[in-house]
Amino acid sequence: MSALLHEADEVLLGFTRALRAAGVAVTQDRAHGFLAAVAAVGADDRQATYWAGRATLCGSPDDLARYDQVFAAWFDPRDGLPRAQQREASRPSTAHLLPEVEGAGGAGETEEEDVLRAMASEAEVLQHRDVASLDTAERRRLAAMFVRLSLHPPVRRTARHRRWHRGELDAPRTLRNSLRHLGEPGEIAWRRRGTRPRRVVLLVDVSGSMTSYADALLRLAHRLTRSARASGGTVETFTVGTRLTHVTRALQTPDADRAIVAAGDVVPDWSGGTRLGETLRFFLDRWGQRGMARGAVVVVFSDGWERGDAGLLGEQMERLQRIAHRVVWVNPHRGKAGYEPLQGGVVAALPHCDDFLAGHSLATFAELTEVIARA
Repeated sequence: MSALLHEADEVLLGFTRALRAAGVAVTQDRAHGFLAAVAAVGADDRQATYWAGRATLCGSPDDLARYDQVFAAWFDPRDGLPRAQQREASRPSTAHLLPEVEGAGGAGETEEEDVLRAMASEAEVLQHRDVASLDTAERRRLAAMFVRLSLHPPVRRTARHRRWHRGELDAPRTLRNSLRHLGEPGEIAWRRRGTRPRRVVLLVDVSGSMTSYADALLRLAHRLTRSARASGGTVETFTVGTRLTHVTRALQTPDADRAIVAAGDVVPDWSGGTRLGETLRFFLDRWGQRGMARGAVVVVFSDGWERGDAGLLGEQMERLQRIAHRVVWVNPHRGKAGYEPLQGGVVAALPHCDDFLAGHSLATFAELTEVIARA
């Protein structure tokens, strides 16, 4: 009996770990509360188990959708994951949540490993798929996988110094230490220049040629904004097309779907034309020289289809490179077989870019976060 109860607890704790991997902030206290609640209501009642977890593991309305998806995948007997399976009548009620196992190393364990391996392989394939080729269900699954992305903001040195165990000699503090000991030699103090997060600026092309990637790119911008903010960094996001729109405030909404809807409400030129040169000049005149782009890592998401003057775009990119710390151009077609940078906008911009990356899948987005962090 105790062994079966222990196995049931392992299944329930596995469910909490799956929730945590899906982005729900499941703490140890919440997990213990969930086990206590299930023990009180009875693990043989699937509906009671659902509500016990919903009440103890979800901390905000944003967690409810993820909770429903993970609960259905973990306990629904149609899938093949560890779940509630009705056992023989002689088994205790907690066995309702145990996986079907025929024995140590038996066929049941092999089937479960095969299912988990197949699911992992499917997720691996999905994160390398072109987001423009996904159907609605795959887009929803991919949206849940964005929680895996996180941005460690790049840092820059400041003019001020701080205490450190090595570095350069801190003569004033060393002298004060000596005076406190009546002039006797004392401990030598050291210092180094401090650091602070470097600003990241995202320019997202939402023109007609980028429509199939706009949702994923704004979702990426939302995720980078949230994760950088948790680390003390700052991410500013603009959409570019026929005009420039500042959407940082809209993307600060905690829920990604609501943030994208809010951003869409303030963007007047969604799926319109592309005038990258003019909008970039406006950005630099209004925000670049005044400091937002100065010393920042600027990332441009665009396929380079410029309807305006490509020469103007080249001039503004040169101007941007002089102001920014690093300029990264992300093209969704960059990672496709047979692609060559022949578009007029790309040809004009590339000489003034420090990095030219692909941006068509979750895997390429993860690579972008690493490039930004190393900038």
